[in-house]
Amino acid sequence: AVVSTQSTGAINPYARLPIYTKEVIMSYRGKRRTEMPPHIYTVADESYQQMIQQRENQSILITGESGAGKTENTKKVIQYFASICGVEAKATDGSHLDEQLVRCNPVLECFGNAKTIKNDNSSRFGKFIRIHFGAQGKIHSADIERYLLEKARVTYQNPDERSFHIFYQMLKGMSEAELQECLLTNKPQNYALLSNGDVTVDSINDPELFQETKQCMEVLNFSQELQSKIFKFSAGILHLGNTEMKPNKRDEGCSVVDPQCIEKACHMFGINAVDMTKAIIKPRIKVGSEYVHKGQNANQAKHSIHALCKSIFEKIFKLVLDMCNETLETKLRKNFFIGVLDIAGFEIFDFNSFEQLCINLTNEKIQQFFNHHMFTLEQEEYRKEGIKWDFIDFGLDL
Repeated sequence: AVVSTQSTGAINPYARLPIYTKEVIMSYRGKRRTEMPPHIYTVADESYQQMIQQRENQSILITGESGAGKTENTKKVIQYFASICGVEAKATDGSHLDEQLVRCNPVLECFGNAKTIKNDNSSRFGKFIRIHFGAQGKIHSADIERYLLEKARVTYQNPDERSFHIFYQMLKGMSEAELQECLLTNKPQNYALLSNGDVTVDSINDPELFQETKQCMEVLNFSQELQSKIFKFSAGILHLGNTEMKPNKRDEGCSVVDPQCIEKACHMFGINAVDMTKAIIKPRIKVGSEYVHKGQNANQAKHSIHALCKSIFEKIFKLVLDMCNETLETKLRKNFFIGVLDIAGFEIFDFNSFEQLCINLTNEKIQQFFNHHMFTLEQEEYRKEGIKWDFIDFGLDL
């Protein structure tokens, strides 16, 4: 793929500005960079025009620290392509592919975004969106690849932060009947995994967003049964996280303090609570050619529960993403694609999870890629052309 070396800087105004309307989109269509003020639509249109003219794949790299506006700019790029390119594919329920492409964002944000200290809607995963086009430049299909989901956030959040949006949307947005079906209350402070309790965020309306999430799921062909299973498994994680262990008096093992929590979790998962309890307290491991049951103390059992919660949430996220990709897939021929990379933001916390360290390393590598292509190679051109220039050292590669 050809990666455009053109760049545009953007600043998050932390306000909704009237610069992303249909009229603004059309005013940037087919215009040269010098003909219009700088805008994310300029970058999107330029990549589209280069793809059409050069018959080559293109990539747009969106990077910056947490809260810089990467996710919002990614949504605007997709909105631009959906508006100007048109589609040749239509879903069986009458929905257009361009609408489904736009509706993927609220669903992925619900399961992959969270409030951090710097950002109320921080992406806690990275994604690479490929929008596939036909020979005539119309959208034929799309797919999304994800990176580095911050699973550690499921079981721990720094002060004044929240876990993933889905948990709060469910607790605040579900009807009484839905809450009863999932054996939930509407109080986040009742769940140990939501360690900071009911964190109020002025910019987030959880009940409204939950309804939007369900509407988007319907557009993306999530059946009512599948939606129910996703919400039940998410509820099961909260119940499982409430399970407390106590040490045995006679040996080094442990037992469950209140069996109700694990019973509620297993009811949501559709499995036997006795078997689950045994698997946590005395997991079955392979020693040589035989399997034996290994006793665990209360601390080890709690770590196992947290590991299980994180693993289940990752599988829920993967299921949601796979369903989005299945909906966006068509049988039309893919001639070219434009890729949009939106990586999770660089942040330094008092306590940094392993995933956050990986995110920070990735951002550093991307920044060096940018420096190399925008500055280092440009200085090489100056040297070749004999231009007098004080060369700047941008540092060694990681």
